[in-house]
Amino acid sequence: MRRSRLSVALAAFALTLSGLTAGPAQAANLLANPGFEAGSLSGWTCANATTVSTPVRGGSYALAGTPVGADYAQCSQTLSVQPNTTYTVSAWVRGNPVYLGITGGPSTWSGNSSAYNQLQLTFTTGNQTSAQLYLHGWYGAGTYYADDVVLDGPGGSTPGTPAAPGTPHITAATANSLTLSWGASAGTVTGYRVYEGNTVVAQATGTSATIGGLTACTTHSYSVAAYNGAGESPKSAAATGSTSGCVDTGLPKHALVGYLHASFANGSGYVRMADVPAAWDIVDLAFGEPTSVTSGDIRFTRCPVSECPNVESDADFIAAIKAKQAQGKKVVISIGGQNGQVQLTTTAARDKFVSSVSAIIDKYGLDGLDIDFEGHSLSLNPGDTDFRNPTTPVIVNLISALKTLKAKYGTGFVLTMAPETFFVQVGYQFYGGSGTGDARTGAYLPVIHALRDSLTVLHVQDYNSGPVMGLDNQYHTMGGADFHIAMTDMLKAGFSVANTGQFFPGLRPDQIAIGLPAAVSAGNGYTSPADVQTAVNCLVKGTGCGSYTLRGGTSPALRGLMTWSINWDKYYNWEFQNSHEPFLNSLP
Repeated sequence: MRRSRLSVALAAFALTLSGLTAGPAQAANLLANPGFEAGSLSGWTCANATTVSTPVRGGSYALAGTPVGADYAQCSQTLSVQPNTTYTVSAWVRGNPVYLGITGGPSTWSGNSSAYNQLQLTFTTGNQTSAQLYLHGWYGAGTYYADDVVLDGPGGSTPGTPAAPGTPHITAATANSLTLSWGASAGTVTGYRVYEGNTVVAQATGTSATIGGLTACTTHSYSVAAYNGAGESPKSAAATGSTSGCVDTGLPKHALVGYLHASFANGSGYVRMADVPAAWDIVDLAFGEPTSVTSGDIRFTRCPVSECPNVESDADFIAAIKAKQAQGKKVVISIGGQNGQVQLTTTAARDKFVSSVSAIIDKYGLDGLDIDFEGHSLSLNPGDTDFRNPTTPVIVNLISALKTLKAKYGTGFVLTMAPETFFVQVGYQFYGGSGTGDARTGAYLPVIHALRDSLTVLHVQDYNSGPVMGLDNQYHTMGGADFHIAMTDMLKAGFSVANTGQFFPGLRPDQIAIGLPAAVSAGNGYTSPADVQTAVNCLVKGTGCGSYTLRGGTSPALRGLMTWSINWDKYYNWEFQNSHEPFLNSLP
């Protein structure tokens, strides 16, 4: 965050993804109006697109899409498919950049072309029973054309089996059980099976079930399938819930989290710990940085007098931390930042990370740790496609180190994370372990998942981000309420991870905060206080959501707001604090 943060635009990484893989011919083209020969967009859902009679690749009509403003003229179709089945996709395209892809799966693209050329890819379904194919252009790049689109493979489900049940909902939770209910399946139903992943955890003849024997304060994700003599239906969409019995962190229900430039001034000036206002519930000391990228040896060097003339002594700094803690505040060391690349490539580096971070926590009497790994700290090796069982050393060793620190300091240890959207929500479309594109996409997901039951707050940086596809399969752009609503809803509802066939379960609302720049100088994507509060009201109360429908439901326990940074907020006369602290306190 020192900073222009990692400003990898999605436009840039999208241009690295090819996914050109030919596959064997399958049963049939499942698309309606695939060559646009209806002379209309019948069967397609489009924005800023029409059919044209020239130029065409074959027949009498083709698709013409013209991106306008922040829209890129997407056309899509959602089709019924079979689980765990491979499909081939192709389209003939020409003109300005054209993208062909499967939502949550692979994509490919073609650059400027004066003649039609064919795009091709394959994808394999997971547990899903539907897939969305899309075509689109790019912002401000002009009109693109497409014709003769194919999605080839078997459709539907086995004849005679029930339809998929309705999406389940968690209706009750105790410390060791979760109860869920779901909508009945159409057709003849003998019973229902409740799955956690691929494991049946309950069966029922009705439309509800209780799963017992669970651990307190743990998160689980369930889907439901109906069955009869002909076989089993496709699984429903997944629902995520958490058992009760979580340890009280001592934080208020809705908290304000801020980074404090403790080792540099950053152009905004140095703020003494004693001068941090009481509005801030968690103070992240920025930053602990490694002696070298792969050493694991983290050092926290306080701002020198030459850069911060008003810096206090270590003794006064520690005394001020204790005073904050006496007020119920939490003070943690943040590791990484823009310049602090940390790659725990070996077990020796992992162990050094644990010992050196422990030394910092013990010296200053801190409450915990914030992981702010950016740049190239985390990436996935080719073939590492299951976020639940990662194999990449930098991921595995970080998870191990954090679990060790949590075990050492106990249940009251505060663990927060501040990843960028590129490393979390972009995993819905692209996952780095697939071996194509940028290996960093979605790379935080295995870390978050492995520590989900120890994680105090995840505050993804909703800034310095390119457009990101949300659960509505539309791209959302930073700087307004819509972006924060869509990005936060993904964390609560959970999402399918690209084309891996895996589902990332959502987090508890009390584990989620929205990350924001405090002011226009603090980072790209500054959002006005009014728009921030519109987003929070949508997420907490379900009001003012605009056209967006919350997939994860409302979150009355949403933890709050994080900002980079306390220093920048002071520089801008405390606009962030003064706007949002009373607002958070007024929430139910």
